[in-house]
Amino acid sequence: MATTTTKQSITFKNGAVLSIPELRRAFNGRLIAPGDPGYDQARTVFYGGIDRHPAAILRPADAGEVSRVIGLARETGLELAVRSGGHSTAGFGVTEGGIVLDLSGMKALQIDPEQCTAWAETGLTAGEYTTAAAAHALVTGFGDTGTVGIGGLTLGGGVGYLIRKYGLTIDDLLAAEIVTADGQILRTDASSHPDLFWAIRGGGGNFGVATRFQFRLHELAEVYGGLLILPATADTIAGFITEAENAPEELSSIATVMKAPPMPFLPPEVHGKMIVMAMLVYAGPVGAGEQALAPFRKLATPLADMVRPMRYPEIYQPEEAGYHPRGAARNMFVDSIDRSLAEVMLGHLRISNASMAVVQLRVMGGAMRRVPVDATAFAHRKSRIMVNLAALYQATEEKPVHEAWAENFAAALPQDDQGVYINFLGVEGESRLRAAYPGATWERLAGIKARYDPDNLFRLNQNIPPAK
Repeated sequence: MATTTTKQSITFKNGAVLSIPELRRAFNGRLIAPGDPGYDQARTVFYGGIDRHPAAILRPADAGEVSRVIGLARETGLELAVRSGGHSTAGFGVTEGGIVLDLSGMKALQIDPEQCTAWAETGLTAGEYTTAAAAHALVTGFGDTGTVGIGGLTLGGGVGYLIRKYGLTIDDLLAAEIVTADGQILRTDASSHPDLFWAIRGGGGNFGVATRFQFRLHELAEVYGGLLILPATADTIAGFITEAENAPEELSSIATVMKAPPMPFLPPEVHGKMIVMAMLVYAGPVGAGEQALAPFRKLATPLADMVRPMRYPEIYQPEEAGYHPRGAARNMFVDSIDRSLAEVMLGHLRISNASMAVVQLRVMGGAMRRVPVDATAFAHRKSRIMVNLAALYQATEEKPVHEAWAENFAAALPQDDQGVYINFLGVEGESRLRAAYPGATWERLAGIKARYDPDNLFRLNQNIPPAK
């Protein structure tokens, strides 16, 4: 439904008028409209190149107000974008001409150290939650970036630095508060609305707006972790993957292969050379961590070794303010990385003229793999290695060149595992979306979608249409 927006009203194609001042009063001023101070900042999401102009940005204070925003979108027909941290690769946290339901004002967190559980509102970021939990020497595993909102990250599965030790984020999800398309506020867990609870653990934002999560917490006062940088050769890359697969489950890692940027802790002669920049986290005693990391240090003489005992929140690297990267990216799973495939990766990285070209490798397994595949909507429990490749660039006109590079790179990595991780999926078409939810998973999700959102109100996402 087309709209016209002014500072005072939103006029719909059918002639209906929505008063901005009245709406602002109804939400105690927590509304930002075109022309308001801060509007451009409020409509900006993490990734660059996304320039959308919502008719209104509403920041609810609680689940009741979330229900009212959903009702507004339902009654007006406006497209609804739901935003937690705004890190959607596809830019789903903002809409052109619609309503943004911005959860960033909802940050309540109640930690029960005795029961090792927490209720967390979904406007919290991973870093905020993790820092608060660390004050009690407790942790829930999220992703690898502190500024990501816990809402979208959790609904997609949650792959991070504790995946092998404790599993996915959803494996520690005990319950959730969900506001559905008809405005109901539901508590869902293993015994209450179990179909919905199954679906939100990996099925994304298709079924409602998650306003609160109850998580399990684990005792973890300190980890042994940090950056280990090695020269990138085919042997080093293949060896790293072998060691990561053979490592104790306490060790999770992310290895990024790239040309070395001019980082101050790297010698100048290394800048521009291929490196493996590995973030390693051992969730256990320091002595055992040193032993677990010894094989990685033997792969080649480290160019930098910054691994040390640290509090868990320190794994989140600081981010540059105002950083909004543009990139062409692809995500996939592969079964193995040998020397030959490592050579292919290095070749594609070398020919890229992007400001930064990377391939990121994450060995899965451990606790994540022991959960039955059909226990949640995350269908990739048996996948062995996640691959993310990306080319970052500056100007919009560069996009076709880097998209072609990314597509060719992905095609050069043969995979028996045809899956994709929903949280790293861009706008890539239905076949790729179905790869995230293969076989019976898609059909089951579509059926649950039909029960909780039959009109597909929640469609600005990696959308699963309701079954007919």
